[in-house]
Amino acid sequence: MAAQQSGSEHGERLPRSEVPRIPGRLWVIAFIVFVVFTSFNRIMELYTDYLWFSALNFSQIFTIEWRTKIIVFFVAAAVFAILFLVNTGVARWQVKRNTLFFSDETLVAQKMVTYVVLAVALLLAWLVGSAASLNWLTVQEYFNQVPFNITDPIFGMDVGFYIFTLPLVKFVQGWLVIVLFLSLFGAGAIYLLEQRENLEEGRFVLLPYAQLHLSVVGALIFAAFAWGHWLDTFELLYSNRGVVFGASYTDINVVLPVLRIMMGVAAVSAVLLVLNIFMRKNVLPLAAIFIWLVGGFLLRGVVPGVVQRFVVEPNELQRESQYIQYDIDFTNRAYNLHNVRETEVSELKKLSPADLETNTDTLNNIRLWDYRPLLQTFRQLQELRLYYTFNDVDLDRYTINGKYRQVALAARELNKSQLQSPTWINQKLQFTHGYGVVMNPVNEVTPEGLPNLWIKDLPPQSSVDLEITRPEIYYGETTTDYVFVNTNEREFDYPGKGDKSVYNTYQGTGGVPLGNYFNRLAFAYRLGDSNIILSRDINNESKIMFNRQIQKRVQTLAPFLQYDEDPYIVVGDDGLLYWIQDAYTISNLYPYSARASGKQFNYIRNSVKAVIDPYNGKVTFYLFDTTDPLAQTYNRIFPGIFRPVSELPETLRSHIRYPEGLFKIQVNLYQIYHMKDPNVFYNQEDLWAIPQENFSGNTQPVEPYYVIARLPGEDFEEFLLFQPLTPYNKDNLVAWFAARSDGENYGELVVYRLPKQELIFGPLQIEARIDQDPEISSQFSLWDQGGSQVIRGNLLVLPLGDSLLYVEPIYLQAESGRIPELKRVIVASGDQVIMSNTLAEGLAKLLKILTGEAIDAAALEGLAPDGTALGTPAIAPDALQLAESASTHYEAAQKALQENDWATYGSELDQMKEKLDQLMELLNNAQ
Repeated sequence: MAAQQSGSEHGERLPRSEVPRIPGRLWVIAFIVFVVFTSFNRIMELYTDYLWFSALNFSQIFTIEWRTKIIVFFVAAAVFAILFLVNTGVARWQVKRNTLFFSDETLVAQKMVTYVVLAVALLLAWLVGSAASLNWLTVQEYFNQVPFNITDPIFGMDVGFYIFTLPLVKFVQGWLVIVLFLSLFGAGAIYLLEQRENLEEGRFVLLPYAQLHLSVVGALIFAAFAWGHWLDTFELLYSNRGVVFGASYTDINVVLPVLRIMMGVAAVSAVLLVLNIFMRKNVLPLAAIFIWLVGGFLLRGVVPGVVQRFVVEPNELQRESQYIQYDIDFTNRAYNLHNVRETEVSELKKLSPADLETNTDTLNNIRLWDYRPLLQTFRQLQELRLYYTFNDVDLDRYTINGKYRQVALAARELNKSQLQSPTWINQKLQFTHGYGVVMNPVNEVTPEGLPNLWIKDLPPQSSVDLEITRPEIYYGETTTDYVFVNTNEREFDYPGKGDKSVYNTYQGTGGVPLGNYFNRLAFAYRLGDSNIILSRDINNESKIMFNRQIQKRVQTLAPFLQYDEDPYIVVGDDGLLYWIQDAYTISNLYPYSARASGKQFNYIRNSVKAVIDPYNGKVTFYLFDTTDPLAQTYNRIFPGIFRPVSELPETLRSHIRYPEGLFKIQVNLYQIYHMKDPNVFYNQEDLWAIPQENFSGNTQPVEPYYVIARLPGEDFEEFLLFQPLTPYNKDNLVAWFAARSDGENYGELVVYRLPKQELIFGPLQIEARIDQDPEISSQFSLWDQGGSQVIRGNLLVLPLGDSLLYVEPIYLQAESGRIPELKRVIVASGDQVIMSNTLAEGLAKLLKILTGEAIDAAALEGLAPDGTALGTPAIAPDALQLAESASTHYEAAQKALQENDWATYGSELDQMKEKLDQLMELLNNAQ
């Protein structure tokens, strides 16, 4: 009857031949055009990325990533589309004979519904698949995982389960819930269309077949919820509820049983929804769902808080002791602190001449040049042109003239923002690279208080047995733009004498070839630079260099690694330059491990080091930690990406250093986690802290610093990363932490606990004694009143045998200038503080006070190679005599001028000029 009424209202159906047809091919063509147009940017980006990866011989990373993404996309999209279309199809089949809309409407309307359902299914499948493809690395990690062979103390699962398996299973569970809900909504929408007339009248009737269908889907959803509750039990090991990170007493004894109850309730709800197909009574499933909702709120939200407050907190140490121990053990292991070698220092002795004699390499490498004022000096003296810049100063060690020396060096890079007449040609074709480095030993000073530069100027000039044969820097820390090489324009190499410049043509292998027009078109489109197509200077041999900033370069190549903030430049024995970039494997899923302050991870290893060629842009990843399961997993995912450390060139092996970024994280954690006893840990009885120091008028934490020193009990000096430590809220030293970098000892962490029965001054206490010294403070005041700024450098704490030596360089910077000059050196040991012109002089005075014996400063200077260490001037003493003689003649000339004795005045000026000429000749020969 209803059908007849509908037919009378809407008229007879049109004959099939008269039904308007939808032009399907046009819709398909329009859809393809739309997809291509909207995806064109992405297509060009992918194509140019592939060219870039291929040029670096890392195309396997690109292909593995996108192959995995495509597979995950289509699997997720296909499964969703099948589930969605099956459910909507079943719903349509169920109602097609019971609804006016689906039975008596025109064929056009029926087809329109079909198209709408298909369109919605495709759109949602695209979205679901795209979201799933973002987890491509999680999928690869799961299938290529390497076990940690460490089990958690609660569930007995390998740590690899939490890092590799649990993330994928959680993703699948969450994805399944979303898919089932979308299928439920799709089927529900069909059933609502069936009820449109009832809805218009304000009524809703859930018909039996709709109830049956929706009950099945609902049962699957609650089964997925039950699965989710089971997975939630493992995530308790990341809980923040207790006194430490990880599952606490409340989590294990309250929340864990609650989750299991919730899992049971959800499973019962699923079963009742299935049984409801036959019982057709909504009371039981609705009651189960109500219990699940209310129980979840009360049992998970209220009960744990009550137990924590009234059961755990009054007896917190007793209740949590076991879980505190878990946190201590797993945090130390996650940050590689479980292998720290601790040594108790029973007694510190007074500094003696024997300490100096047995630690000559330490004394010859005491860092008098703090990297902060040194960077200013480099910029003022060696940038040479406005368009050059030094980004930072790196500290390393080299064997120079047979001696183990610590040096500071910086790469001279381009700063194109300072070009006076910027054009596309000079920015992209001519000014393409930086040039050379500047290097100085950390302990040598010229008579003017400036660093003694071993490598300087343009082209680089070296005064030591270290030459640079390929100084061009196309890839650096500040090279954020793209350039073209092998063009018809010659490249600017470096400024020559006068107004002339030196030009050159690129001879390397770096860059992506632009040999065909399509490549030029693709890069022009991606970069929004039409000159790439229009310029006649770009030819078939031309190449484009982009992603030249080295950290972005390695991040783009291997985004699954975390990178240290401070890559450093190395001058190889082969005359080439290299960048070394430390890389980390990290995870935030290590059970029971606390997160580092300000970080999002709770596991880290310095398993990989990347070497970047500044000239060719070649990147090589070396696997340093073959025991790291994360690194091994990535090596399985991307076969061949990591080279064994045995292939690292010898010229670079001696320059591998422990990364400061990782060391800071480990030191910050070890301040707390050196306490292995839960009772001591809970009460924070032995909490350590980073000491404070004065720098440039400000009080700030002491940064870790690289030094060459000999560890107690060792036979030779070595390159160390060093950090003194104090008790929390105290200023005296309690320990010092060091990371070793040389040879087979690389990566070893050592802690020396200082004796607690005596006061050992910390950096801030030494700073206070400096301020309280009348002679030193009066000199500082005199300099300040004279219009100069006193800069107090990094206060170094150095072990010398069974003694400690404190050294602080003092710089003077005129208000009218920006070049800090090293003017004094402060040395201290025990409660004695001395400020002198040189380190050798200060040590001689200090030893005289401590031992009562007169020490000749010249004898101390003899400990150093070439007589230049210990802070003595880097120029021979003859230069000082000539300078003093010239000054004497100048004063005599001024006196003659006042007495109108012109003959004497002229004679003194001539003699002063003669002395200055001799001095300049001596200086030039010394350089």
